[in-house]
Amino acid sequence: MKNSVWFGAILCFIAAASWGAMFPVAHSAFKHIDPFYFTIIRYVSVTVILVAILFWKEGKQAFRFEGKGKQLWFYGTMAFTVYNLLIFWGEDLLGEPGIMVASVMEALMPMISIVIASILYKRFPQPITLIFVIIAFVGAILVITKGNIQSFLGATTDMIPSLLILIAVIGWVVYTMGGPQFAGWSALRYSTLTCLLGTLTAVIIVAALTIIGFISVPSIETVIVTAPHSLFMIIFPGVIALLGWNVGVNILSPLNALLFINFVPITTLTISIIQGSSITIFDYLGTIFIIVSLVGNNIYLRMSERKDSKQENARLVERPSS
Repeated sequence: MKNSVWFGAILCFIAAASWGAMFPVAHSAFKHIDPFYFTIIRYVSVTVILVAILFWKEGKQAFRFEGKGKQLWFYGTMAFTVYNLLIFWGEDLLGEPGIMVASVMEALMPMISIVIASILYKRFPQPITLIFVIIAFVGAILVITKGNIQSFLGATTDMIPSLLILIAVIGWVVYTMGGPQFAGWSALRYSTLTCLLGTLTAVIIVAALTIIGFISVPSIETVIVTAPHSLFMIIFPGVIALLGWNVGVNILSPLNALLFINFVPITTLTISIIQGSSITIFDYLGTIFIIVSLVGNNIYLRMSERKDSKQENARLVERPSS
């Protein structure tokens, strides 16, 4: 049991660190290739690998949609079209500051999911959780605006890319929330089929953008130059992080796994410093705010669960004597 917990922790750490590392790696690649074709090269490769693994593990019957084709396409589009295309497009438009903005937005996913769940199911969070949500968003605003909110609001060149990144992150949160609709399916099957359909949609969109002249097909030389970046993105943030995170969550529980999301901005910050990127005090402060909110809310949820468990046990003890 103890070894299993350690294995789950290692998988979640690798996944979170991989997601944190992908933004600096992508920024380096964008000096040579546009984010659209970079994403397509990456996720077509990831799809091929996942399809091969699913066929090997579960056989051809695992590729049946079972009447859930529309749902699979929707959630796949949210994750592998909306998220993948928009987050890197927004990062590229922002330039170097986009590295931390994208990473911090990624770390906001747990808090964004709380907001979306509250709107959809009209179950508003406890006041303490709401405070932590606000702290997290304040942290994100510090990183995005670099402390100058007035200038940011007046600069559409910064606001629009930041909005693209936010929409991208919401897309991934929606995809994650769709998982429970496929109860009885393995994480590998859900990941593979949504990735297949979502990436197919992304390929069609990129092809259309190429036809109208918005982007152009990269040269062979460009593909070769960015091959190391693509290889990293395929293996770590792609296959290993996607599957490792799902396995780790099953071992540790979502509550424990969410703590590892803290390593996303920490990894990005560390790599950016090593690469010599310009990091502001607001990047540090914003990252700290988000980490505090995630850890604080996690501790609060644990205490609430423990309290509810004690109350339930007390009721069970009292019941026979009544």
